[in-house]
Amino acid sequence: MESLFSAEFLSRTFLGNTTETYIYVGIIILIGLLFKQLISKIFAAIVFKALKKYSAGVDLQALHNLLKRPFSLLFLLIIGYIAFNQLTFPESWNVASEEKLGLRMVINKLHIFLLIVSIAWLFLRLIDFFGLILRYKASITESRLDDQLVPFFKDGLKIIIVFFTFFFILASVFKVNIVTLIGGLGIGGLAVALAAKETLENLLGSFTIFLDKPFIVGELVTVGNVTGHVETIGLRSTRIRTLEKSIITVPNKKMVDAEVENRTQRTMWRTKQSISLLYQTSHDDFKKIISEIKNFLDNHKSIHPSATVNLDHFNESSIDVLIIYLVLTSEFEEYIKVKEEVNFKIIEIVRSVNSDFAFPTTSVYIEKSAQP
Repeated sequence: MESLFSAEFLSRTFLGNTTETYIYVGIIILIGLLFKQLISKIFAAIVFKALKKYSAGVDLQALHNLLKRPFSLLFLLIIGYIAFNQLTFPESWNVASEEKLGLRMVINKLHIFLLIVSIAWLFLRLIDFFGLILRYKASITESRLDDQLVPFFKDGLKIIIVFFTFFFILASVFKVNIVTLIGGLGIGGLAVALAAKETLENLLGSFTIFLDKPFIVGELVTVGNVTGHVETIGLRSTRIRTLEKSIITVPNKKMVDAEVENRTQRTMWRTKQSISLLYQTSHDDFKKIISEIKNFLDNHKSIHPSATVNLDHFNESSIDVLIIYLVLTSEFEEYIKVKEEVNFKIIEIVRSVNSDFAFPTTSVYIEKSAQP
C-alpha cells in the first residue's frame, strides 16, 4: 500500500502546485491560527514593558485586550502572505502580472489594503491605551480640566491617524499622486468646506469651550431643556449625564451658541415659593405664621439671613404668603435637602395654629324665592 507521504504522492501536481507545497502552506496557516493568541500576548508584554514607567494605573491585561484583535489580524496577514507566496497560479489560467488589471493585482492590492488598515487599527488601540493612562493620572489630580483634555486630544490623535491612513491607502493601493491630490483640494476646498460646514462648526465650538472654559467635565449645567453633569467634551459633541441618569449628546456648536447655565459655579440657590392658606385664618394667626417662618429661615445655618416672608395676594380660594430665601451651597443635592427641611417646618408652623393649606373651592348660595 502506498504511503500517504511517499515521494510520488508529495510530487503530484494539482492546479500548478505540488501536494508538498499545499501541505507546507497548510502547516504555516495552522501554526498561525494556533499561535496568534500567544504571539499577541508576547507582543503586548513587550510593548507594556517598554511603556511600564508611563503606565501607572493600567495593567497588562488592559493593553492585551486592546491589541488582541488588530494584532491578530496583522499577524494572520503576514502569515498568509508567507504561506500563499509559496503557491503559483496554473499556467493554463494565463493570469496577468501584478502590474496589469487582473486577479493577481486585485489580490495584491487587497492584501496591502488590509495590511495598512490593521497597522492603523493597531496605532488607534495604542492611542486608547495612552488614553487610559492619562485618564488615570487625571483622576488623581484635583483639577478637572485635565479630565476633559484627555478625550479631546485622544480623539484628535485618532483623526490624524485616520487622515494619514486614508492618504497612505490612496498612494499605496490606488497609486494616487498625493501632491497632485492636495493641490486639487485647493480648487474643491470650498465645496468640501460647505459640505462639512456643520462638522467644522462643531470642531470650532470644541476649541471655544476649551479656551473660554464656560464649564468643565463633572460640572452641573443646563443647556436649553437639558440639565445634567458634563461627562465628556469631544471634538464634535458634549455628552451630558442627566439627573435621570440618561446620556444626552449635544453638538458643540449648540453648547457655544446657546445660553449655558453652570450650576456648579453658583454660590447659592434661590428659592421662591408661595403657600396658600385658608381665608378662615385669623389676622393674628397670619402674623404668627409669617413671623415664625421668617425666624426659622433667619436662624438656619444653611440659609442666608436675608429671607423675605410676606403676605402676597388674595386668590379666589386662598390668601397666599410669598417666601424667598437663599440656600448657602453650590451642591444641588444639599439644596434639595435644605428645601425639604424648610417645607416640613412650614407645614408644622401652619398647622400649629388655627389654620391649614387651602385648595380650590367653590361656594354655591341658593336664594329662596318669596312665597306667593
